[in-house]
Amino acid sequence: MNRLKVITTLMKQKNLKNYLEIGVHNAHILFRIKSTFKIAIDPKFAFDTARKIGKTILNPFNLYNQYFEKTSDDFFADDASKVIGNKKIEISLIDGMHQYDYALRDIENTLKYLSDDGVIIIHDCNPQTKAASGTWDEWQSRNEEGFWNGDVWKAIVHLRSTRKDINVFVLNCDHGLGVVTKSKPENVLNLTPDEIVKMQYEAFDADRKDLINLKPVDYFYEYFSVK
Repeated sequence: MNRLKVITTLMKQKNLKNYLEIGVHNAHILFRIKSTFKIAIDPKFAFDTARKIGKTILNPFNLYNQYFEKTSDDFFADDASKVIGNKKIEISLIDGMHQYDYALRDIENTLKYLSDDGVIIIHDCNPQTKAASGTWDEWQSRNEEGFWNGDVWKAIVHLRSTRKDINVFVLNCDHGLGVVTKSKPENVLNLTPDEIVKMQYEAFDADRKDLINLKPVDYFYEYFSVK
């Protein structure tokens, strides 16, 4: 199970359509999505016009893509109300800057435009090592190698501690896929933002199942009643 499988399953079986992706990079997810309303946001796209044309030939739905080469903060400040309007986002992938504050803003900004039955998917929520779980500056300063997840997990903990209008859990696959829906939370944590900021990887690792509401892959099919 990976984020593409989660997204395409929900779109097909739950009839979700309007799609927003933050952190597009080379668009290996975006270009596979079949929707007539797709918003792509990234400060620096890693593809050119020729790739756009080629991917549109393979998937004609890419003809409808709307590209915004800017930060997600700038998109929500300058463009979101005009571009999205009353359409509402039905499914979104958030895979931008893998840091607590950035991820949290992306999630909360997307929630403002999410339909009542919409779903937000967040990548990189379950780092397996301390090295992979730090900030980008920490990762670079140590010359680390391998996969960097960042501290997106703190955004999950934050939402589970402060929001009583959404349900949040993380599927144990694809580096941790966070799932957010507009529904009553399964349970609520009792942590303040200050405590979350100060939380270290060791504390997270010791209690990750409860902190991020970690679920097995099969829970996806149960929760959304899909096959």
